[in-house]
Amino acid sequence: MKPASFEYHAPATAEEAVALLADLGDEAKIISGGQSLVPMLALRLAVFEHLVDLRRLDELRGIETEGDSVRIGAATTHAEVGRSEDVRRGVPLLARATPLIGHFQIRNRGTIGGAIAHADAAAEYPVVALTLDARIETLSPRGRRTIPAAEFFTGMWTTDLAPDELVTAIVFPVWHGRCGFAVEEFTRRSGDFAMAGAAVAVRLDADSRVERCAIGLFGLAPTPLRATRTEAELIGRPVDATPEEIGRSATAGLNAISSDVHGSADYRRRVGAAMVARAWRRAVEEAGND
Repeated sequence: MKPASFEYHAPATAEEAVALLADLGDEAKIISGGQSLVPMLALRLAVFEHLVDLRRLDELRGIETEGDSVRIGAATTHAEVGRSEDVRRGVPLLARATPLIGHFQIRNRGTIGGAIAHADAAAEYPVVALTLDARIETLSPRGRRTIPAAEFFTGMWTTDLAPDELVTAIVFPVWHGRCGFAVEEFTRRSGDFAMAGAAVAVRLDADSRVERCAIGLFGLAPTPLRATRTEAELIGRPVDATPEEIGRSATAGLNAISSDVHGSADYRRRVGAAMVARAWRRAVEEAGND
C-alpha cells in the first residue's frame, strides 16, 4: 500500500516547526527518521494531512558532555549515538542498548528523539532514559521546558508532550564510581521488538555493597517501568542476593502484563524475571571489576 496524500513541510528552525504544529493542529505530524511513522503511513494505520520534517534542523543534532551529563540532540541518529565516544564513556547503558535496536538500516535513519517521543514500551531507548533518570528537553510556542523521564511516558505510545511541542534533546546523567551496566532482552528474531527486557545500572561502594542501583523493565506493560521497590531493598546490601531472586522481586508486582500471541502473562513475567537476573549479574560483575 501507499500512504494517503499529505502536504509536506520542511521548516528551517525548531521555532518554525512548532509554529507549524500550532497552526495545523491535529492534522499535523512530526517526522524525523521516519522508521516508525513511515510503515504506519504506508499501511494506512495512520493518516495525516501534513508532515513536518525535522531533517533540515541541524540545531537538533549533536552529542556533547556538559559537566556530569551527556546531552544528545533529538535528531541524532541511533548510529551516531552508537559511534560516540562521549556516550560510551558517559552513558554506557545507552551505548549497549543501541546495537539491539532493529537493524543497521533502521539505526542509520532512526533518531533518538523520535524513539523517545514514539514511546514504544518494548523499545530500548525509552527504558534507558527512565532507568538513568534522563531529562527530556522540549520546545513549543510557549517556550522551552524540561520533563523528567519518570513523568514523560504516560501510556501506550503516549507522552506528556503537548500537540504543538517537540523533543529537542535528551540529557543523561553520568554515573561515577564502581559502576556496571547491562541490557538484556528476549526477542523471537534478531531486530524484533522485545517480548521482555531489562536495563540495569549499579554502583558499589568500597565494601562492595550496593550504593546505588536502577532496574528498568520494558516490553511488559504499556510504558517502560522502574522496579523501585526492589531497588530500595537492595541499597546498602552486599551483592549476595541471587540474580534470580532479584528478577522475581522486580517483576512480582506487575499487574499490567497481558497475554498475547507471543505468550501468556505468566510466561512473559518469567521471561522478564530472567532478563533482570541476567542484566543484574552482568552489571554487578562489571562494577566489581572496576
